[in-house]
Amino acid sequence: MKLCYQVATPDVKIDESVTAYQGPLENSFKDLSELGYDGVELMTLNPKELDWVEVKHLLDKYHLVAALVCTGEIFGQLKLSYTDPDEDIRNEAIRRTKEIIDFAGYLKADINIGRIRGQYNRTLSRQQTWNFAVDAFKEISIYAKERNVRIALETVTIMQTNFINTLEEGLQMVMDVNEDNFRLMMDIFHLNLEEKNIYDAIRKYQAYNIHVHLADNNRRYPGHCGLDFEKIIRTLKECGYEGTYSTEIYQIPDQKTAAEESIRHLKPILNSIYQN
Repeated sequence: MKLCYQVATPDVKIDESVTAYQGPLENSFKDLSELGYDGVELMTLNPKELDWVEVKHLLDKYHLVAALVCTGEIFGQLKLSYTDPDEDIRNEAIRRTKEIIDFAGYLKADINIGRIRGQYNRTLSRQQTWNFAVDAFKEISIYAKERNVRIALETVTIMQTNFINTLEEGLQMVMDVNEDNFRLMMDIFHLNLEEKNIYDAIRKYQAYNIHVHLADNNRRYPGHCGLDFEKIIRTLKECGYEGTYSTEIYQIPDQKTAAEESIRHLKPILNSIYQN
């Protein structure tokens, strides 16, 4: 088990809406390592703009692993998705995803799929949207498999997209794609909004889950509001989850405080439950 913090690479535009530590990578890695994090989840937009050797060197220097590379800002900042009615936009979303897969493969990390999946709209039928997504997921899964990268499909609240909101819907997509490296990931913030019961959902779908995002019910640092992270993490452990946990939170009131408060709340819980 490792506890990671989301970090934006320098190619991502600095913005208050970004749920990641921001700034020069060396500063971010140094700060998080000193706080006691085990690794990072990288948020990137144009990995070809990065010096991959230097990124790997900095991870090693600060004794961090890269657990996951997320694709969220491909939609967030560029508005590209796999289900856009425009074929050129769909193809560009896939092309950029493959670049991120290459980067993740180099770092021995996985990737996630969040808002880049797109959404239902009036231009396409629901079946067309679903089919576009299946085709895209299958293409990137086959590409990723050759690079030993797994793809984690994140279910997302309807407040951000109307497409694949629940773990039941996510599992149906996993079944339709039918590639063994295409699986689910659980974001506790989204589960809290979309599942009838977080704990029942974890128990039912954990067998398909390969990554976990932690955030409180207001998307701020764990322990800030009302979610019971001890019960959540204990349920995951009881269901056999031994993977990485990563924060995905607003950097409020500032990123240093958010990182400090996250690990202060989570590390004792994780150490107790996983007997670290």
